[in-house]
Amino acid sequence: MGMDVYGKNATNEVGEYFRRNVWGWRPLWDYCLDQHGKIAGKVKYGHSNDGDGLGKNGSAKLARSIKEAIADGSAQAYIEARNTRLAGLERPACDLCAGTGIRSDEVGVEHGMPDRELPVEMKMLTGRSHGFCNACSGEGRTDHWDTHYYLDLDDLIEFAEFLENSGGFSIC
Repeated sequence: MGMDVYGKNATNEVGEYFRRNVWGWRPLWDYCLDQHGKIAGKVKYGHSNDGDGLGKNGSAKLARSIKEAIADGSAQAYIEARNTRLAGLERPACDLCAGTGIRSDEVGVEHGMPDRELPVEMKMLTGRSHGFCNACSGEGRTDHWDTHYYLDLDDLIEFAEFLENSGGFSIC
Protein backbone atom coordinates (compact mmCIF):
# COMPACT_ATOMS: atom_id res chain seq x y z
CA MET A 1 0.00 0.00 0.00
CA GLY A 2 1.21 3.47 -0.74
CA MET A 3 0.30 7.09 -0.62
CA ASP A 4 -0.15 8.75 -3.96
CA VAL A 5 0.19 12.52 -3.90
CA TYR A 6 -1.04 14.39 -6.97
CA GLY A 7 -0.22 17.93 -7.97
CA LYS A 8 -3.30 20.07 -8.49
CA ASN A 9 -1.80 22.40 -11.08
CA ALA A 10 1.70 21.14 -11.79
CA THR A 11 4.12 23.45 -13.55
CA ASN A 12 6.17 20.50 -14.83
CA GLU A 13 6.51 16.71 -14.60
CA VAL A 14 8.18 16.88 -11.17
CA GLY A 15 5.04 18.42 -9.67
CA GLU A 16 2.56 15.97 -11.16
CA TYR A 17 3.00 13.00 -8.87
CA PHE A 18 4.81 11.92 -5.71
CA ARG A 19 4.54 8.46 -4.17
CA ARG A 20 5.82 6.69 -1.11
CA ASN A 21 4.82 3.34 0.28
CA VAL A 22 3.32 3.39 3.74
CA TRP A 23 6.76 2.71 5.26
CA GLY A 24 8.14 5.90 3.72
CA TRP A 25 5.11 8.20 3.79
CA ARG A 26 4.32 8.01 7.49
CA PRO A 27 7.70 9.28 8.71
CA LEU A 28 7.87 11.85 5.90
CA TRP A 29 4.53 13.34 6.87
CA ASP A 30 5.40 13.06 10.58
CA TYR A 31 8.50 15.13 9.83
CA CYS A 32 6.35 17.75 8.09
CA LEU A 33 4.00 17.91 11.08
CA ASP A 34 6.80 17.93 13.67
CA GLN A 35 9.03 20.48 11.97
CA HIS A 36 6.66 22.50 9.78
CA GLY A 37 3.41 22.12 11.71
CA LYS A 38 2.03 25.61 11.07
CA ILE A 39 1.80 24.74 7.40
CA ALA A 40 1.45 20.94 7.34
CA GLY A 41 -0.99 21.02 10.27
CA LYS A 42 -3.61 22.49 7.94
CA VAL A 43 -3.85 19.02 6.37
CA LYS A 44 -6.20 17.14 8.70
CA TYR A 45 -5.87 13.75 7.01
CA GLY A 46 -2.23 13.61 5.99
CA HIS A 47 -1.91 9.96 6.99
CA SER A 48 -4.85 8.81 4.91
CA ASN A 49 -5.68 8.81 1.24
CA ASP A 50 -8.87 10.84 1.56
CA GLY A 51 -7.80 13.52 -0.91
CA ASP A 52 -6.74 16.08 1.68
CA GLY A 53 -3.83 18.37 0.88
CA LEU A 54 -2.75 21.97 0.48
CA GLY A 55 -3.43 24.64 -2.09
CA LYS A 56 -0.83 26.35 -4.22
CA ASN A 57 0.34 28.83 -1.55
CA GLY A 58 0.49 26.27 1.27
CA SER A 59 2.38 23.84 -0.92
CA ALA A 60 4.89 26.51 -1.93
CA LYS A 61 5.36 27.57 1.72
CA LEU A 62 5.93 23.98 2.83
CA ALA A 63 8.45 23.47 0.02
CA ARG A 64 10.39 26.59 1.05
CA SER A 65 10.33 25.60 4.71
CA ILE A 66 11.61 22.10 3.99
CA LYS A 67 14.33 23.43 1.67
CA GLU A 68 15.46 25.90 4.34
CA ALA A 69 15.67 23.04 6.86
CA ILE A 70 17.73 21.02 4.41
CA ALA A 71 20.06 23.96 3.77
CA ASP A 72 20.60 24.82 7.44
CA GLY A 73 21.15 21.20 8.47
CA SER A 74 18.16 20.91 10.78
CA ALA A 75 16.46 18.34 8.51
CA GLN A 76 19.50 16.05 8.67
CA ALA A 77 19.73 16.57 12.44
CA TYR A 78 16.06 15.52 12.76
CA ILE A 79 16.73 12.37 10.72
CA GLU A 80 19.82 11.50 12.76
CA ALA A 81 17.96 12.03 16.06
CA ARG A 82 15.10 9.89 14.77
CA ASN A 83 17.48 7.11 13.74
CA THR A 84 19.21 7.24 17.13
CA ARG A 85 15.86 7.00 18.91
CA LEU A 86 14.80 4.06 16.73
CA ALA A 87 18.10 2.26 17.28
CA GLY A 88 17.55 2.52 21.03
CA LEU A 89 14.09 0.96 21.04
CA GLU A 90 13.77 -2.30 22.91
CA ARG A 91 13.41 -5.31 20.64
CA PRO A 92 10.18 -7.08 21.62
CA ALA A 93 9.67 -10.81 21.97
CA CYS A 94 8.74 -12.45 18.70
CA ASP A 95 4.99 -12.98 18.31
CA LEU A 96 5.29 -16.15 16.24
CA CYS A 97 7.42 -18.11 18.69
CA ALA A 98 6.45 -16.27 21.90
CA GLY A 99 10.08 -15.29 22.39
CA THR A 100 11.42 -18.84 22.46
CA GLY A 101 13.15 -18.70 19.08
CA ILE A 102 11.40 -21.92 18.07
CA ARG A 103 8.22 -21.71 16.05
CA SER A 104 6.12 -24.62 17.26
CA ASP A 105 2.69 -23.65 15.99
CA GLU A 106 1.00 -25.61 13.20
CA VAL A 107 2.88 -23.75 10.45
CA GLY A 108 6.21 -24.11 12.22
CA VAL A 109 5.76 -27.83 12.75
CA GLU A 110 4.59 -28.30 9.16
CA HIS A 111 7.81 -26.71 7.94
CA GLY A 112 10.09 -28.55 10.37
CA MET A 113 11.14 -25.45 12.30
CA PRO A 114 11.37 -27.07 15.77
CA ASP A 115 13.93 -29.58 14.44
CA ARG A 116 15.84 -27.32 12.03
CA GLU A 117 19.55 -26.99 12.70
CA LEU A 118 20.69 -23.45 13.33
CA PRO A 119 23.57 -21.77 11.51
CA VAL A 120 26.80 -21.47 13.52
CA GLU A 121 26.31 -17.79 14.36
CA MET A 122 22.79 -18.47 15.71
CA LYS A 123 24.07 -21.45 17.71
CA MET A 124 26.55 -19.11 19.38
CA LEU A 125 23.91 -16.42 19.96
CA THR A 126 21.16 -18.71 21.29
CA GLY A 127 23.19 -21.45 22.96
CA ARG A 128 21.22 -24.18 21.20
CA SER A 129 21.80 -26.16 18.03
CA HIS A 130 18.23 -26.66 16.80
CA GLY A 131 14.92 -24.86 16.63
CA PHE A 132 14.09 -22.04 14.24
CA CYS A 133 11.53 -19.29 13.78
CA ASN A 134 11.14 -17.60 10.41
CA ALA A 135 10.16 -14.26 11.98
CA CYS A 136 13.16 -13.87 14.29
CA SER A 137 15.66 -16.32 12.75
CA GLY A 138 15.60 -18.28 16.00
CA GLU A 139 16.69 -15.38 18.21
CA GLY A 140 13.36 -14.90 19.99
CA ARG A 141 13.28 -11.14 19.43
CA THR A 142 12.28 -8.98 16.49
CA ASP A 143 13.00 -5.41 15.58
CA HIS A 144 10.60 -2.85 17.01
CA TRP A 145 7.76 -2.18 14.58
CA ASP A 146 8.67 1.52 14.23
CA THR A 147 12.08 0.63 12.78
CA HIS A 148 10.40 -0.56 9.59
CA TYR A 149 9.46 3.04 8.75
CA TYR A 150 12.25 4.96 7.04
CA LEU A 151 13.16 8.55 6.31
CA ASP A 152 16.23 9.98 4.64
CA LEU A 153 17.28 13.34 3.27
CA ASP A 154 16.61 12.28 -0.33
CA ASP A 155 12.94 11.78 0.59
CA LEU A 156 12.74 15.36 1.86
CA ILE A 157 14.57 16.75 -1.16
CA GLU A 158 12.28 14.93 -3.58
CA PHE A 159 9.13 15.91 -1.67
CA ALA A 160 10.17 19.58 -1.51
CA GLU A 161 10.78 19.58 -5.27
CA PHE A 162 7.38 18.02 -5.84
CA LEU A 163 5.69 20.58 -3.57
CA GLU A 164 7.43 23.46 -5.25
CA ASN A 165 6.17 22.38 -8.66
CA SER A 166 2.77 20.92 -7.77
CA GLY A 167 0.55 23.98 -7.62
CA GLY A 168 -1.03 22.39 -4.54
CA PHE A 169 -1.57 18.72 -3.84
CA SER A 170 -4.05 16.03 -2.87
CA ILE A 171 -3.15 12.84 -1.00
CA CYS A 172 -5.05 9.98 -2.61
